[in-house]
Amino acid sequence: MQPIQIAKRLVGEGQPCFIAAEIGINHNGDLTLAHRLIDAAAEAGADGVKFQNYRTEDFISDRSLTYAYASQEEIIVESQYDMFKRRELPPEALFELRGHCDHRELLFFSTPTSEIGVKDLIRAGALLLKNGSDYLVHLPLIRAMARAGLPTVLSTGMATLAEIDEAVRAFREAGGKDLILLHCTSSYPAPTTDLHLRKIPALAAAFGYPVGLSDHSRGIVAAVGAVVLGACFIEKHFTLDKNLPGPDHHFSADPTELRALIEAVRTLEEGLGESVIGPTPSEKLGRRDFRLSCVAARDLRIGLCLSEADITFRRPGSGLPPQAMGWIVGRHLGRDVPAGKVLEPSDFA
Repeated sequence: MQPIQIAKRLVGEGQPCFIAAEIGINHNGDLTLAHRLIDAAAEAGADGVKFQNYRTEDFISDRSLTYAYASQEEIIVESQYDMFKRRELPPEALFELRGHCDHRELLFFSTPTSEIGVKDLIRAGALLLKNGSDYLVHLPLIRAMARAGLPTVLSTGMATLAEIDEAVRAFREAGGKDLILLHCTSSYPAPTTDLHLRKIPALAAAFGYPVGLSDHSRGIVAAVGAVVLGACFIEKHFTLDKNLPGPDHHFSADPTELRALIEAVRTLEEGLGESVIGPTPSEKLGRRDFRLSCVAARDLRIGLCLSEADITFRRPGSGLPPQAMGWIVGRHLGRDVPAGKVLEPSDFA
């Protein structure tokens, strides 16, 4: 499984986990707020930010459909069409947001809902595309992303294995090469018991692509745990304030939480290390001080033929190790050895 090149970053096995702040619709349709979110994500240490450049009419025609969500400690029920329409980004905004991301050294990417949206992102200079879980079965859009020639991220929430396989095949057959799969639980927020993070290595084994996590749970535990299981890409919903109005703010990470998540992942990555069994460099120093040596159990005279009763084990580990007992017993001393002295090969005749 080779890492994928995205702009200046390699994403995949053996590389630092790519951590994206999912701004999504948390800008509430306010470009000023969107820019503030970009700055906050950069200051928290994120690698990239993701937006959604959908057109509401692409996926909602029945304006009687409603959505119930928690916001500002209330349950809000409103028209899905109205909720999404208020938060649409005009195509020209993509240039502005991508430029700001470039300035803050963040990778800009977004989730389109049509081939026109893919073209808008290409024109805006996006270097990565994202297909949301709700659009995993929209194979024409996946093929359009593949034809764009850009690295693409597919979220797999709500999907069966067969549906994921069909989407991956559509991407490949349309000429797509660089693909990242994200395990995702499409609940908002996702209950801990529904996270099933063990799907991350299962997806990697099944499809041979780098795998990450699109995290809709509260807190940072799921994202950090995903990295232990091999996730190379984390997407976490992000807000300036959990009390802002809107459907996603209450379960999103705020700047303090996102910073804590990123710091925890970076510390964890240092600790994951290698799978080769053996002492670490710091342990090699401790082997002398903390291991045991064979030492004289009492004052021993020159010429004595040693028995097990003449030997005990003590620190430091600079002499003959306990495993050498079989070699020592029955040998004669070539010098006097005081009690407590570490036994060395030169002590023997």
